[in-house]
Amino acid sequence: MKIFPGSKGARWRLGALVLALFAVLGSQLGWAVIGKVRYRMQEGDLVFQSLPNPPGMDLVDAIEGATGSPYSHCGVVVKKGGRWMVLESIGEVRETPYDQWILRGRQRRFSVYRLREEHQPRIPAWIAEMRKDMGKPYDIYYAMDDDLIYCSELPWKAWKRLTGESMGTTVPLGTLDWKPYADVIRAIEKKDEIPVDRVMITPRDLAMASQLELVQ
Repeated sequence: MKIFPGSKGARWRLGALVLALFAVLGSQLGWAVIGKVRYRMQEGDLVFQSLPNPPGMDLVDAIEGATGSPYSHCGVVVKKGGRWMVLESIGEVRETPYDQWILRGRQRRFSVYRLREEHQPRIPAWIAEMRKDMGKPYDIYYAMDDDLIYCSELPWKAWKRLTGESMGTTVPLGTLDWKPYADVIRAIEKKDEIPVDRVMITPRDLAMASQLELVQ
């Protein structure tokens, strides 16, 4: 039985097909594989990414612009049934396969922060606390209430409930560079008043937490 085509033309066509296949893999799933090779995952790692920002995704621009950071989203690496997942709030609090999470990010770029060694024994309990919020809707208002949860609020609140400590510094909206995005904020709030006193934990400020260290 012949595995490879006999004629030179057929071999060229097969070669072109294989190259096309590798091109697709390199631009899609290949990025997720590269991410796994370059990064040795550990449960409890915080992963940060830049979300796609096509026209109409004004919230992404507002988050990144107001904080002066490339981070508009974050989640926590967990393992479920032997499979790596990211516990996150996007649409709702849920667990997303790691490969899908990486592919979602703008230009497939992401950063990884890990709890410092002295805090790592708390990871299982911390993840259990986050899972208590599973299914809660995403909080587009970035308020610190318990009914709606935004991405960086999820790990922050779980850590606060578990330890009584803040993971990163919460900041009022008024201290951020919000003015270029005033129209976006008003559209979200459905009123003219800007809630400058609203306190939040941004992805940027979560990444700067003293409990964390950059590993990727």
